[in-house]
Amino acid sequence: MDNEYLGEQSNLHSTVDFRSKSVLDDNLPTNVDVVFHLAALSSYQMHENKPQKGARVNVEGFVNTVEQARKDGCETIIYASTSSIYGSQTRPSSENMEVKVNTGYEASKLARERYAEYFSNHYGLSLAGMRLFSVYQGYGGTENHKGEYANVIAQFADDIANGRAPKLYGDGTQTRDFTHVDDAVKGLITAAEHELDGIYNLGTGETANFNMIVDMINDELDTMVKPEYIENPIPKDVYIHDTCADYSKIAEEAGWEPKVTLREGIKQVCQAYS
Repeated sequence: MDNEYLGEQSNLHSTVDFRSKSVLDDNLPTNVDVVFHLAALSSYQMHENKPQKGARVNVEGFVNTVEQARKDGCETIIYASTSSIYGSQTRPSSENMEVKVNTGYEASKLARERYAEYFSNHYGLSLAGMRLFSVYQGYGGTENHKGEYANVIAQFADDIANGRAPKLYGDGTQTRDFTHVDDAVKGLITAAEHELDGIYNLGTGETANFNMIVDMINDELDTMVKPEYIENPIPKDVYIHDTCADYSKIAEEAGWEPKVTLREGIKQVCQAYS
């Protein structure tokens, strides 16, 4: 189910039963065993441009979907939260760390976690909130429709493959815990199979800075495209400079561990240009 705000039907396999609907609609197709709720306005800028819409989609849309699922008898919901609420962290962030919000996007995801806690405590549903860490996939892997909202690995690879200088904010030393989409999907499915309830990190526990990513893509594509360093348009007090996951909780409770190394993931991203 998707309202095609960013998604495209052309990304789907022909056997997929697709429904064009919004999470704010009535009569959602929630008569299922598991709901994977990934819908969101998923960036800082989306919320700053339209904060009311961000709250409606990310919070009201979540409550609307879970309530319909509950009434339809679905007791397992896996949903996307965000690692952004940890702020900048160079050491692995664990789920029991104190969190705070600096942006509308972060506020909406934390509100989602609190509503999930309500549905779990009040109705006995299993709701696993997955704090995702920089999930990436290449434009050849259906990220093209996201454009400027695609993960930086996809954007950098497309720039370099086409001879354009990738634009890096600041000096390129900011770090991310880049998590391949295959590992993220397996984490979501694992959470559903184990009917997990609570908050879980999905990340690798390893980090790389943006300069390193550019170098790795150049190595893979056998190119020598240098980045362009530009002033960061996001205010310094809200920009996340570093992220790193402690994924031991889901590893211990459900046996999930990341399998795709960053080197292998970047190789897959670059295959679309070979």
